[in-house]
Amino acid sequence: MTIAPKQRFLALDVFRGMTICFMIIVNTSGSKFTYSPLEHAHWHGFTPTDLVFPSFLFAVGNAMSFVMAKWNTLSQAEVLGKIFKRTAIIFLCGFLLYWFPFISMDKANHLLISPLSHTRILGVLQRIALAYCIASLLIYYFKPGTVISISIAILLLYWALMLWGGDAPDPLAMTGNLGYKLDMWLMGPNHMYHGEGLAFDPEGWLSTLPSVVNVTLGFMVGKFIQEKGKTFEGLAKLLLLGFCLIVIGYFWDLSFPINKKLWTSSFVVYTVGLDCVIIAAVIYVVDFLGRTRWTKFFTVFGKNPLFIYLLSEVGATVLYIIQPEPGVPLYSWLYTHIFQHAGLYLGSLLFAISWMLFCWIIGYILDKRKIYVRV
Repeated sequence: MTIAPKQRFLALDVFRGMTICFMIIVNTSGSKFTYSPLEHAHWHGFTPTDLVFPSFLFAVGNAMSFVMAKWNTLSQAEVLGKIFKRTAIIFLCGFLLYWFPFISMDKANHLLISPLSHTRILGVLQRIALAYCIASLLIYYFKPGTVISISIAILLLYWALMLWGGDAPDPLAMTGNLGYKLDMWLMGPNHMYHGEGLAFDPEGWLSTLPSVVNVTLGFMVGKFIQEKGKTFEGLAKLLLLGFCLIVIGYFWDLSFPINKKLWTSSFVVYTVGLDCVIIAAVIYVVDFLGRTRWTKFFTVFGKNPLFIYLLSEVGATVLYIIQPEPGVPLYSWLYTHIFQHAGLYLGSLLFAISWMLFCWIIGYILDKRKIYVRV
């Protein structure tokens, strides 16, 4: 849908644009030769790449804080209609993304419809949809203090469930944790992610529960920014909150390890703390120092985040489908014949940056024409 842009919060657009920018870079490395900071932690632990997805959920919460005034003017049926409609569209986009290109070819070169029985159900967009839906309902029906209490309860409950429901001696093992068991029971291996070499979904049903807290806390921070974000006192409190959450996450890691693929409670607290510090820094540079010339690059991403993310993923899939040589996808061909000359690792990074810039150009054209895709 195309609409005219409304009054925007520049720091939020920049923050959201930064997450989309780096999400594309880490998702489209030219080859397996990737610099370690641009890879997810294998299991327990944390890398800069692990911050990208929770930061986007945090930005979703920030954005929600700016639409609450509009919700207050609508009936309950209208608000719920908007929430469920947006949830369904984003979830469906994510599912279709994994089903794409919808057809496959058998050994006799006959075209077949790709079977839904082997299509992944959950994923990045699906988690965004579900986390947005649950967080929206909490924020709409409960007061801020109650939402914070529920958020804390969710993190503590998830901690208890994961430690209690997993297999001894390691209840957090990849194929022994409660989330894995639930996903296998609900979906089965054919509907799960296999990028780890086995059926395991890093965006599983149970681990979606703590991801809701990234959204609710993002909402609280966004609300605080609107009220006091452009004062030195407000900025200091935001930095202090971020520092405290980082410390809490660090010490919680000792008993419930920071783990992006399990989306542990310590991971939630740690990433929200980092996001508070980052967005405080963006606000300081943009609103206090008035340095905004550099922001245009990121706001292009921030104004059309869902469309540009889908473009990057669908486009990458198309590059795998096209084969300039038999058995050689265009994705690999471009890396081998162009980018690899810069070196295995640098070539992969340059490929990812080039793809990100291609997506940015499309976003820039849309922005120039005042076209913004909303759901």
